[in-house]
Amino acid sequence: MKMELDITKDDLPLMANTSHILVRHYVLDLDVDLESHVIGGTIVLFFDTDSRCRKGDSEQLEEACHSQSDETCYIQAPEACYVPVPNASACSTKSGCNDFAVCGKGENDTSDKNGSHGNKEQASGISSSKNCCDIEIHGSEDFLLVLDCCDLSVLKVEEVDVAVVPGIEKFTSSAKLMDASKDPTDLRNQIVHELVTLPADHWKEQLQCYRMCSQAPACGELLFVTGTWSLEIRKAGVQLPKDFPHAIRICYKTKPEGKSLSWTTDQCDRPCVYTAGSPINNRALFPCQEPPVAMSTWQATVRADACFVVLMSGENVAEPTESEEGVLNWFYYVTMPMPASTFTIAAGCWAEVKRKTCATDVQRNDGLFPLLSKADVRLLEQTCGHLPYPCRFQDPAATSQVVIPHRVFAPQCLKKSCEEVLLQLIPQCLSAAYDLLGTHPFSRLDILIVPPNFSSLGMASPHIIFMSQSTLSGGNHLCGTRLCHEIAHAWFGLAIGARDWTEEWLSEGFATHLEDAFWSAAQQLSADEAKEQQDLKALLRWQRLRDEVQNSEGDLQVLRPKKENTGKASESGASVIKHGLNAEKVFMQVHYLKGYFLLRSFVGKAGEAAYFGFLKKFVRAFHGQLILSQEQLHMEPTLLQQLNSMKGYGLSVENIFQKWLDCTGIPKPLLEESQAWQDCRLAQQVNEEVVKWIQVNQRARKSSKRKRGCEEVGFQKLSPDQLVLLLECLLEKKTLRSKTLEFLQKTYYLREQDAEVRHRWCELIIKHKYTAGYVDVEKFLKEDQAMGVYLYGELMVNEDAKQQEIARKSFATTRDQMDVSSATVVAEMLF
Repeated sequence: MKMELDITKDDLPLMANTSHILVRHYVLDLDVDLESHVIGGTIVLFFDTDSRCRKGDSEQLEEACHSQSDETCYIQAPEACYVPVPNASACSTKSGCNDFAVCGKGENDTSDKNGSHGNKEQASGISSSKNCCDIEIHGSEDFLLVLDCCDLSVLKVEEVDVAVVPGIEKFTSSAKLMDASKDPTDLRNQIVHELVTLPADHWKEQLQCYRMCSQAPACGELLFVTGTWSLEIRKAGVQLPKDFPHAIRICYKTKPEGKSLSWTTDQCDRPCVYTAGSPINNRALFPCQEPPVAMSTWQATVRADACFVVLMSGENVAEPTESEEGVLNWFYYVTMPMPASTFTIAAGCWAEVKRKTCATDVQRNDGLFPLLSKADVRLLEQTCGHLPYPCRFQDPAATSQVVIPHRVFAPQCLKKSCEEVLLQLIPQCLSAAYDLLGTHPFSRLDILIVPPNFSSLGMASPHIIFMSQSTLSGGNHLCGTRLCHEIAHAWFGLAIGARDWTEEWLSEGFATHLEDAFWSAAQQLSADEAKEQQDLKALLRWQRLRDEVQNSEGDLQVLRPKKENTGKASESGASVIKHGLNAEKVFMQVHYLKGYFLLRSFVGKAGEAAYFGFLKKFVRAFHGQLILSQEQLHMEPTLLQQLNSMKGYGLSVENIFQKWLDCTGIPKPLLEESQAWQDCRLAQQVNEEVVKWIQVNQRARKSSKRKRGCEEVGFQKLSPDQLVLLLECLLEKKTLRSKTLEFLQKTYYLREQDAEVRHRWCELIIKHKYTAGYVDVEKFLKEDQAMGVYLYGELMVNEDAKQQEIARKSFATTRDQMDVSSATVVAEMLF
C-alpha cells in the first residue's frame, strides 16, 4: 500500500520503518545526572524481521524499499554522518562493560551538529522527494534502519557480538544454529531470533540472556546519521532487513532541552526529573520505534546518587544496590510487550507514604474474592490473542486478585496529604475496577505525586501512575475520580491500545466513562444514588463539550481525523499523527467527552448489566492487542449486535462513524438527551440555590452595608460537582457584587474546596474584578498549573491593567518550570 505522508507544521511524524524490522526488546543502561540535566549511557536493541523480510527474497525487498520513492517520509538531508574512527577512545560504563557507555570529552560528540533544533525547525523537517532506503550522501543501496529520535547526542552505534556470550547455546535451538554457523552474521541474527521467540514461561532466563548479550563486545561499528526526527543506521553491504544486525548498541546522551523529560524541582525544592507525557513521547529519551505497532519489552538499569529514588514502569519492585560509593543501581523490567511510548521514568527525592495501621489492603475486600464460576474457568482455558508473554489473564491467582500491591511516593512535604486522602482511596478504587472489569492487567502499581509543573491531573503508564498535587486538596472527590480514571487506563489505553494515536477516544473516552462507574462503586452508592451522581456529571461534561466546540477549530473536534486512512501507514511503516504537535490540542477535552457520551449512549440502550458484561468479555478477548474504531465496532463480541438483537435499535457502524466519530461539533443524538440531565434532581437543587444567590445579589446592590444578607437565606449543602455547576451558573450572570462574592466564599469555604471548584471561583473573581480574591488567582496559577492555563486568557481578555499584571507576573515566576505546551499557549495569550 502506497501512502503519501501529508505533513503540516503541527503534525508529528513517526519515522521508524516498522514494516521492515521490529524492535522486540530494549536493554537500557543509564546514568541520571540531576545536576547537569542529562541522562546518558547505552541502549541495546534486539530486532526481529517480519515474515516478508525473513523470506529473503531480494525482489520483495527491492519492491518494499524502492516503492518508498513515492512517499514523503524522508528527513531532509542529514546534517552529519558519523564514520567509525579506528583510534577513537573507548567508552566505559559503571557496570563493567568497558566499551559501550557515554563517551567522555575526548569523544566525537556531535551534539551541536546532529539535530539540535527547536520545535519550529522540527515541524518542517520533512522532504517530499527522498528515498527512505537511500542515503544520498554516500549513494548506497544499503538497507537503512530508521529509528524515531529527537534532541539526542548519539555518540556511537555498533553491532553486538551475541555469539560470544557464554552459555548462549542453552537458550537457542542448536539445529538452527548449526545451519547458520557458517556465516557469523547469520549466526548472530539466528541467536537473537531464538532469544526473542523463547516461550513465555522462560521469561526469567530470557531476561538474564538479554542482560548478558547487552554486555557482549562489539563486532563492528555502524554508520549513522541523525536528522530532525530520526536516527538512520546502516551497515555497508547489507541490503536486506534479515541480514541487518539484529542486536545493536547505541551510545548516547540526552540534551537538557529535550522535550521527553521534565527537569525541575519538586514541592520541597529538591531536584527531580520525570517523563511528563510529552507530545513527542520518548524519542528525546532514547532512540526507539515510536509507532504503537512496535510492541516491545524492556529492562533497564539506572544509576543515580543515593539520595534519589528511581521509579519506572516495571513489573518488579526494584531493590537498589550500591554500584559505587554514593551511587545506587535501580533495575526494572517488563515482560508484557508494550509500545515504547508507554515507558516511564522518574527520579527524585521521593518519600514512600505508608499506612500507620497494620491492616492489609485486602481485608475490606475479603467478601469480594469470588469462587471461580464455570464461565470463569472457561475463560481461563481460552487462548489469548496477543503475542506470547506471561499473561495474568491465564493465571488463576492473578484473576482472583481484587487489589494488587501498590505504593505511594511523594515529596516529604506532601506525605501527610497523601496519607489522609490518596492512600485511603486506592484499595476502594482498585476493588471497584476489579468488580466491573475483572483481572487487573498489571501485577502492581506505584503512584507518584509529581511536581507542580505537571500539565495534567494524572497520567497512567504500565505499573505507575503520575498524579498532580492538585488532586490532594479539598476532600477526596477529585482525587478519587482522577484515580479511577487513571486506573481505568490499565485496561483501556495500556492493556488495550489504539493502533492509531489519533484515535484518542478509544483510550480517553473509555477511561472517562469508566471513571464514573468505578467511583460510584468505590463509594458503595445505591443504584439510584449512582445514577443521580452520573447524570450530574453528564450535565457538567455536556456544558464543557458545548463550550469547547464553540471555541475550537473544527479539525480538532473529529474523533477520527484521518477517517478512512485511520491506521494506515506508508510502505515503510512511517506515518503521521495529525495535529500531534498542536500545543492547544493538549488542553482539549473533546476526545474524552465525545467518546464518553458515545459509550454512555450504549449503556442507556443496553443497560448497565449487559454493557459491562460485554466489556468484561471484550477485555478478556483483546487485552495485549491494538485496535482501531472500525475493527472494534466489527469485532466479536460486538456490542452493536447485542443491542440490535435485544431491542432492535438499528445501530450501525456507518451511523456511528457519521454521527459520532467523523463529524465536527456536537453529535446530533446528544442534543436530544441534554435536557434530561438538566432536569435531574441534583441539578434542580443547584438551580434553587442559584435563585437564592440572585436574591442575595439584589439585596447587596440595594444596601452595600448589609452584613447578614447570606445568613438570612438558608443554603443547602452541595457536593463538589454541585458547587462546580453552581459557580458555572453564576458565571453566566452579568454582574455579581463584591459583597455577594464575599458571602459566596464564606458560605461554601471555596478557598478550601478542590481544584475544580477553585478554578470556577477564580473565573468569578476575574470576571467581576473582585480584588480581594486576586490572591486566590495568583495561588492557583502557581500551585495548580495543570488547570491554570485558561485563567491566563481570562486575565488578559478583560483588558484590566491589574489583572494583566497578575498574569505576566505569575507567568514570569513559573515559566522556566512550566510544561512546554503550557508555556507556548500562555505566551501566545500574553504577548
